[in-house]
Amino acid sequence: MTQPAEAGESKSAPVARPTRSLLAVLGVVFGLSVIIGNTVGSGILRTPGEIARHLPSVPLFLSVWVMGAVYAALGANTLAELGTMMPESGGFTVFVRRAMGPYAGFVIGWSDWLSTCSSMSLAAIVIGEYCALLFGWPEGAETTIGSGVIIAFALLQWIGITSGSRTQMLTAIAKTGAFVVLIIACFVSGRGFSAQATDAALLTAPHGLALVTALVLSMQAVIFTYDGYYAITYFSGEVRNPTKEIPRSIFGGVIAVGLLYVLVNLAFLYVLPLSRMAGDPLVAGSAAREVFGIHGDTVLRSIMIISLLSAVNAYQLMASRVLYRLGALGFLASADYVNRGGTPSVGLLLSAIVSLALVITGTFELVLAITAFFFVANYTLTFASLLILRRKEPQTARPLMAKGHPWTTGGVFVLSVAFLVGAVAADTRNSVYSLLLLGASWPLYRLMRPKGITNS
Repeated sequence: MTQPAEAGESKSAPVARPTRSLLAVLGVVFGLSVIIGNTVGSGILRTPGEIARHLPSVPLFLSVWVMGAVYAALGANTLAELGTMMPESGGFTVFVRRAMGPYAGFVIGWSDWLSTCSSMSLAAIVIGEYCALLFGWPEGAETTIGSGVIIAFALLQWIGITSGSRTQMLTAIAKTGAFVVLIIACFVSGRGFSAQATDAALLTAPHGLALVTALVLSMQAVIFTYDGYYAITYFSGEVRNPTKEIPRSIFGGVIAVGLLYVLVNLAFLYVLPLSRMAGDPLVAGSAAREVFGIHGDTVLRSIMIISLLSAVNAYQLMASRVLYRLGALGFLASADYVNRGGTPSVGLLLSAIVSLALVITGTFELVLAITAFFFVANYTLTFASLLILRRKEPQTARPLMAKGHPWTTGGVFVLSVAFLVGAVAADTRNSVYSLLLLGASWPLYRLMRPKGITNS
């Protein structure tokens, strides 16, 4: 079926085509591994302490993790329709461009790429820090190690998508195994849930407006922890059977991550009373010390390193696909080049160079903070895209339609708007910087846009 012309784009406008196509060789196992690799990280090891501080009640504490999984499932419901409707690699920029036009697609793609490179740099530098602590290496080694990690994964991915996907599968399996070991150890050596009953008498859960505020703050933290369930949509054009395997990957990933998160939190509760967890910046560290004694810190650092290795590889895979899509649309010369192994090698090279620059200069935290606004905006605009496309293109083939639309899509859109407002309120200064970055994107778009695209 011929796709309709996008808003603001001439029907006769030339569309840049890659010299060599991406290879459709990925399946559901890769989909699950990239979702786990991109989603499960240091957040689940740190966030429980923040949630316990806001909600010092075991039922409330556990409920927000379940509600986070429900929110992710509603989002997956939307992404499954969009991903199967538009099986093109590139992530959010594909959907937003189709629904809202070239400029909106460019802004989301550009900010998504920057934030992904920043996340990659942060994960790499944390790997360096934990390796330096674990092996007693000198101060300053973390930059060298972090840079080495980025380069090593870039080389593996340069070989081809087969090498990159296998690396993702192996690192995701190792990450999952590390968390399973931690969960089992907690249940074998923990004190049991009886301590929670005694502890409950000492805790006072919030009520009324204070409870609503606590739930909102907790859900914001939990949703950030669940971020990543949509990762397979960055590779939609490389999936063998997108109609079947994109939904299986997205929903399977949500179930797997949600189950893992609930089990991890139950394991922490089996070891530590909730009052001790409250406000702890690294609950996993406290639990590991309780279970493994003097070896607890070593065990936790090892888990962190294994976990973040999978994240770095996933971020690098995703970043290169965003640039590939922008290049295929004519915004970035040669970024759509694909090597014989099926890797968008120019996109990979540019992503690795920028990530290395962020590591070496130490500016990754600043860039990540500024682009955090777009992290929530990506969700909001993507959910809005489905609402728009259902009205704009009612006849377009949809291999899978979102269940309960428009209520489910509208509901998750409203929640995303609320979280976007909350993110602005929580970090107003960086949100202002984000808006300035948005303003600066217009002249950049005008400079980079291909001929034939007439407006925003």
